[in-house]
Amino acid sequence: MPPTPDVPSAAPPAVPPDKAPRWSLPALIAILILAAVLYSWNLSSSSLNSFYSAAVLSGTQSWKAWFFGSLDAGNFLTVDKPPLALMVMGLSCRIFGYGTWQMMAPMIVAALGTIWILHSSVKRVFGHAAAAVAALVLALTPITVAINRDNNPDTLLVLLMVGGAALALRAVHNGRLLPLVGSAVCFGLAFNTKMLQGYIALPAVFAVYLYAAKPKPARRIVNLLIAAVALAVSSFWWAAAVSLVPASERPYIGGSTDGTAWNLIMGYNGLGRIFGGEGNGGGGGGGGGGFSGTAGLGRLFNDILGGQISWLIPFAAIACVGGLVLCGRAPRTDLTRAALVLWGGWTVLHYLTFAMAEGTMHPYYTTALAPGIAALCGGGGVMLLRAFRTDGRWAWVLPAGLAVTALWAVVLLRRASGWYTWLWPTIAAVMALAIVGLLVFRSGNRARLLAASVAAAIVAAVAGPTAYAWSVPSGSGGGGGMGGTNPTAGPSTGGGFGGPGGGGGGRGGFGGGEMPGGTQAGQAGGFPGGQQGQNGETPGGGQMVPGGGNGELPEDQSGTGGQPSGVGGGNGGGFGGGMGGASSELVSYLEKHQDGAKWLLAVSSSQSAAQLILSSGEPVISMWGWSGSDKAMTLAKLKELVKKGELHYIQIGGGGMGGGPGGGSDVSSEVTEWVQKNGTAVKESEYSAGASSDSASSSQSDQSTIYRLDASDVG
Repeated sequence: MPPTPDVPSAAPPAVPPDKAPRWSLPALIAILILAAVLYSWNLSSSSLNSFYSAAVLSGTQSWKAWFFGSLDAGNFLTVDKPPLALMVMGLSCRIFGYGTWQMMAPMIVAALGTIWILHSSVKRVFGHAAAAVAALVLALTPITVAINRDNNPDTLLVLLMVGGAALALRAVHNGRLLPLVGSAVCFGLAFNTKMLQGYIALPAVFAVYLYAAKPKPARRIVNLLIAAVALAVSSFWWAAAVSLVPASERPYIGGSTDGTAWNLIMGYNGLGRIFGGEGNGGGGGGGGGGFSGTAGLGRLFNDILGGQISWLIPFAAIACVGGLVLCGRAPRTDLTRAALVLWGGWTVLHYLTFAMAEGTMHPYYTTALAPGIAALCGGGGVMLLRAFRTDGRWAWVLPAGLAVTALWAVVLLRRASGWYTWLWPTIAAVMALAIVGLLVFRSGNRARLLAASVAAAIVAAVAGPTAYAWSVPSGSGGGGGMGGTNPTAGPSTGGGFGGPGGGGGGRGGFGGGEMPGGTQAGQAGGFPGGQQGQNGETPGGGQMVPGGGNGELPEDQSGTGGQPSGVGGGNGGGFGGGMGGASSELVSYLEKHQDGAKWLLAVSSSQSAAQLILSSGEPVISMWGWSGSDKAMTLAKLKELVKKGELHYIQIGGGGMGGGPGGGSDVSSEVTEWVQKNGTAVKESEYSAGASSDSASSSQSDQSTIYRLDASDVG
């Protein structure tokens, strides 16, 4: 039976013909346009992560903050990640001005680049049809759409890892050293984006090259050693540079326990993610406070993560195993088998890491699984189709894989009670008809009808993920959310925060109202002035607009008053509503009485500090970092800052010192006691016309109080 252009019947060639079918490039362009729409549509109304937004803003005000990844332009504390993603966004904002689009443009370009690289890599091994399927699956993965519309570093991380994997496969095929070194550099830069998470796929890359590359064994080992040097240099240059700067002249490295980048690598962003602790929660199956449900092999299929990433995992597994069996006794250097092992290893390693992690585990981490799933669905799926057409022993495998895919989609969609109730029966019906068509038109000269059946099966397989993906830019998900802190797609399908067996709001909702660290929703981090920010506005009614240098507002180039939408107040980040922000009256008061101080205010948490930085454009100190375990502020350091006139105002309480981040520790208690004893509480009436003259600086004084300290107060 002659092959059709869309459904080739021959075994996959090691290197497909140079001449591409006429539909190949238009198909790729259409997928990229679709992805660009999903990643950018209605972007100005999206909530970004205020933590990273503040760091990007600070990087536009200070090159030192840009290099270290400091949360504040005064360089007191860094974010808890290496700064590569912040550097990229910061450069864009320095060139084009600070705003949502300026910040997100390089992330969207990175996301589209990932699709293009994956398409190119799959095409070289499995052909054009497989590449188109892989690109489509990656573009429509729900959690990938959600995170590619956010300023978390995962978008850049995935680009670098996919680039590293693609270069490694090229090195396997042509035996040259340069692509292997390029692969190592990509993974090293991925390390400088999210540290050890950038290494998860490395064992698969190492094993595939060591076994399948063309050079002789000794040469392969030498090449790997050279690549290891490149990996080490590209991974550790930033940490080494940080360590060369005296501790007194650099910011405290957020997330570490001793202020060093090396501790951050091995602790909070290393083993702490796997085993818990190190600021990642206590382990014991809690999944870092339950963002993704209970740790275990079934975690990625639970109510929280299932709709984000698991739609095509069963088919990818079937396609990978089937493809490896079809490779049979191929030569050691067979590129098809090497690609299946690499992308299969990528998927398995990420799956096990995310499923079993006892530390912090946000749903959006699973976007790193998407390239492996996509490559296996494309490459392995085409191999199953060819076997289905040419070998009667394989006639059941592809239909079975498609049937399992449709069944799982029905399960996922039925979890979303009342959401697109017509979709799951439609998927079931279309897939059933597609499978019947495959079986009926398998033999004989009916290639076009077979191709139509294949197309219908693909449509049915991606319909569920597409609906979830479109819910992000269209706002049709209907789930509770945590804005840019925990972006997800689709409707809320879980049973609340950290529910049994992985229950939890499909979009990261907190159910019980408790947050990591034991603080309460709406209290953690507190509000200077005790105000509650809502919908991106300050309680005083003023829009929160990040300031430029010297307190000046940047030019409005984002369509949202000059700020990344959602970063100021309730929906902007932190943990949703109630995290940070400040009344415009209070910010004005602090700026008026700053008296030459370097920092506007010192607060307990990075969430509150970030909101204030975005509100005022001025440096604000986060004393205890994101998780509350940072030891950035000590009493001696506080006294020194006050004595030098670099800091006058300190907020205590509000879920911070003595109750929340930093609460309960000896250091925070010591600082709290000294501030209360030596500082002067600011009355709310001093900056708020509607407050009584005897009220403290917070309308809920047991939550937060702001104190003024001067050099004369330091004994």
